[in-house]
Amino acid sequence: MATHTTDYRTTFIEVAEDCPTDHAQEPPSGDKPTIAALHYRLISERPYGRTSDDVIFETHALRQGIDPDDAAAREAFFAKGQPCLRSSPLGKRYGWGIDHDAEGRVALVPRESEEYALRAADPAIAHTRAMRSRRA
Repeated sequence: MATHTTDYRTTFIEVAEDCPTDHAQEPPSGDKPTIAALHYRLISERPYGRTSDDVIFETHALRQGIDPDDAAAREAFFAKGQPCLRSSPLGKRYGWGIDHDAEGRVALVPRESEEYALRAADPAIAHTRAMRSRRA
């Protein structure tokens, strides 16, 4: 069975062109956490501790009541392609850049920070943008 991945290596996902905020914001968390709140929690509690695949699958598992350590469920989940973190509300709506290190592990970078400006201007890493919320 072919397995798909959402992991990038040495890549910076910049905020979407139509992101409505100029300062990174923590997504609201309620009784039933949103995808944005789960992505934020999973990445911010362990910067460079999880890959994109880890974050995407753990979010799915938590929302579906599946054990995040269930290897068979993870394999089945990635048997078909899944949206990568370019589609995450963190970069589309909440003003977070997502940095992927050489091993594909991710960390959040607030768009108003000096670190964001340095990453966005770094020619040594690949660059992409979070997906737009609306068509141009």
